[in-house]
Amino acid sequence: MQRRFQGPPTSFIVIAVALIQVLGTVFSASHQATLRPLDPLAFILLFAGPVALAFRTRRPAVMLPITLAATSVYLLLGYAWGPIVLSLALSIILTAAAGLRWQAWLGAGISAAAVVLMAVLAGDETGLIRASAGVAWAAILVLIGEGFRRRGERMAEYRRRREAAKQAERDEYRLTLARDIHDVVAHSLSMINVQASVALHLGTNDPEKLRPALEAIKAASKESLAEVRQLLGVLRDDAPLSPSAPPSLGRIPELVDDARRGGLEVRFENSVDPERVGPGQQEAAYRTVQEGLSNVRRHSGAASAVVLLELSGNALRVRIDDDGGGLRGAPAGNGLRGMRERVEALGGTLGLTPLEPGLRVEANLPLNPHEGGHQR
Repeated sequence: MQRRFQGPPTSFIVIAVALIQVLGTVFSASHQATLRPLDPLAFILLFAGPVALAFRTRRPAVMLPITLAATSVYLLLGYAWGPIVLSLALSIILTAAAGLRWQAWLGAGISAAAVVLMAVLAGDETGLIRASAGVAWAAILVLIGEGFRRRGERMAEYRRRREAAKQAERDEYRLTLARDIHDVVAHSLSMINVQASVALHLGTNDPEKLRPALEAIKAASKESLAEVRQLLGVLRDDAPLSPSAPPSLGRIPELVDDARRGGLEVRFENSVDPERVGPGQQEAAYRTVQEGLSNVRRHSGAASAVVLLELSGNALRVRIDDDGGGLRGAPAGNGLRGMRERVEALGGTLGLTPLEPGLRVEANLPLNPHEGGHQR
């Protein structure tokens, strides 16, 4: 679909051109010895051109034929010369600006041919010079309209790209928020579910050990509520996206302790200096361990797991091994997909490797995102 040149309001153009053509022609006629005075037909023809310009947005194809016909009839009838050609010139420009190139060139060609023919019939050499100038102006008018059309297309493309960039930013924001909500809610509910199962079991068989399980449920639910409130605050635009205590390497032992309270035997190996790791990589590492341990507890049926943090070259390696049943052919869920998106957003890689028995989840996060992007 062709983009049309907008320009000033149509009503303004119609009124302005009508005033100029009518008043200008009346003034010009008072200073010319014409054979035919201005009569009602002359004024109808003077108004016809400006009225035709009113169709420039709805039906631009009718502008040029009407203005060309009205101007031609006016001049052939021998009325006084004046700014009658103004509406014709504007209709050529607006027709070209509307994307009707062939019609604009045809109208300009007819106008130029008429000017040359009138000069030849008059037999005046100076008239031929003026006719040459008229031919040049006819071409210039079309080129002016083409310039307006191209400018309109560039502006439309700029607006489209700007809107696409805004939409991509909104999509990325929603995706980030969705990952945060999943990480917080899935992990906390998984922890609460495991501890509730333990509590039910202890309540029947060993009531004295019931209290630690209930305390773990209380702590997990309290932390989950705090983070959910934080995320809801983001949705209301009254809180920053980053929580007051952002996920970091220093908080990974909390995840290990939570998993241990849920009955999973976890060995934690950490040889990483947090000072060497950026906040983005620390958050991605935390979420990877969080989601990895949640999946181990919920789906794998594992009895033990190993969480490893180490530096490998210019990358932080995060690895979670378990001795469970692995993926068992199941497709990746939202958790694994969100984990992969976090890692790849930082230029890293995420791999899932079957073990005998169990599964290995390994993320490699470049310490320098730019260098990491080339290593992918």
